[in-house]
Amino acid sequence: MKRVLVIEDEVKIARFIQLELKHEGYDVDIVHDGREGFEMATTNNYDVIVLDVMLPSLNGMEVLRRIRSVSDVSVIMLSAKSNVTDKVMGLDIGADDYIGKPFYIEELLARIRVCIKRKENTVKKEEVSTCLKLGKLLIDDKKYIASYDDCILELTKKEFDLLRYLVINKGIVVTRDDILKNIWGYEYFGDTNVVDVYIRYLRNKIDNRFNIKLINTVRGVGYKVENE
Repeated sequence: MKRVLVIEDEVKIARFIQLELKHEGYDVDIVHDGREGFEMATTNNYDVIVLDVMLPSLNGMEVLRRIRSVSDVSVIMLSAKSNVTDKVMGLDIGADDYIGKPFYIEELLARIRVCIKRKENTVKKEEVSTCLKLGKLLIDDKKYIASYDDCILELTKKEFDLLRYLVINKGIVVTRDDILKNIWGYEYFGDTNVVDVYIRYLRNKIDNRFNIKLINTVRGVGYKVENE
């Protein structure tokens, strides 16, 4: 049975999520305080954590930072702050997904399934992971490290995953929808312009830094990478 931790200060919302998840066959714990939530997250084994941003004693962003320092458990953030800036902040810190309030429970259930499926697929692929190389760019799957010309690239998890996906498809144009499905999940319901934001991040950290043109825009279609 898959285990889910819900960290949500609104008691009715937390209870509603708990009941729906239990109906779907999940083992569910709920807490209403950020500090207690962090302690629960790090002393128990969960498959997914549903984490609200606005929490007493310790806000959700700080809880996520602390979780990410010790665990790679899947985290879905909930927040009434649903603009792109807040979403990007949560994803940069290490959230696997971000849902704005109010939300449909079916959407949350779908995203939990995606997180679990993605984690299971990652475990299956670990044994066959290899290094990817494109010119001076090197991507080490197992160590989760990317470098260019022997210089380590300081990438967030989403930036690394996006770069890896582009390199795997080198020379092929990938659309925004392709990227959303493969990096954010097949049932991602967020804004497609989050892809453009992360492409810009990668360009700043690679193309602009090393004065190359690795990531190319194919106007009206998507993006592709080619050896500079």
